[in-house]
Amino acid sequence: MEVVAQNRSFDGRQTVYRHGSEACGCDMTFAVYLPPQAESGPVPVLWYLSGLTCTHENAMTKGGFQEHAAMHGLALVFPDTSPRGPEVADDEAYDLGQGAGFYVNAKRDPWKPHYRMYDYITEELRGLVAGLDGIGERHGITGHSMGGHGALTLAMRNPHLYDSLSAFAPIAHPTRSDWGRKQLSAYLGDDEGCWALHDSTLLMEERGWKEDILVDQGASDQFLELLQPEALAEAMTRRRQSGVLRMQHGYDHSYFFVNSFAGDHVAWHAARLA
Repeated sequence: MEVVAQNRSFDGRQTVYRHGSEACGCDMTFAVYLPPQAESGPVPVLWYLSGLTCTHENAMTKGGFQEHAAMHGLALVFPDTSPRGPEVADDEAYDLGQGAGFYVNAKRDPWKPHYRMYDYITEELRGLVAGLDGIGERHGITGHSMGGHGALTLAMRNPHLYDSLSAFAPIAHPTRSDWGRKQLSAYLGDDEGCWALHDSTLLMEERGWKEDILVDQGASDQFLELLQPEALAEAMTRRRQSGVLRMQHGYDHSYFFVNSFAGDHVAWHAARLA
């Protein structure tokens, strides 16, 4: 892997890497924060999956996670949201194509050759991160918006890979939302039975999660109708799933919202990954 940048942060080390991805068939970039505790031995890891239009950089620079991670001794991983490059298929719309991988393995052209973010996150990048010095064996996952959708679906489908789970304003019911139906049909085809594996509300009803879940949602989020947090809350209730979904008064969908509750989420994961 090529080191693109490295900076000191809260006595830890924030590094950006680039590597050739076999899963996505192009170069991919991701970031890892190692807290100062990693100098003495392996530490638990919290993955953060970003939302539409984001790269690894958005949460790394605007999320405010490093200070809290240094306090609690957690490593952070910030993947990109899609494959990128001139050879990678794209769309004029912001919510499809580059920057909008939706954490699925595409089955339709022109997306199929590169858009394999499910395998990239759960297999290829997982293996690369595990090989870094200071990375421990216990992993948690969180994310925002499209990344919240990714965190919930990847964890419920792979409980052996993750030991804690949370989300910020996730796209909670994509099979019944314009943020979902458009992308799932483009990437996966018209068989809606295949879509269910990428819908956290449906996965909650079918499988649930092995531990408790933390979800924060801004009550003034301008995209509430697309996110449908009430569907996930109802599914958690029907399943009797341990966890809490908090509606945060006055908060919108921006990184001001994420930054405001980043400390809560890092502390929450640290307690469960210890």
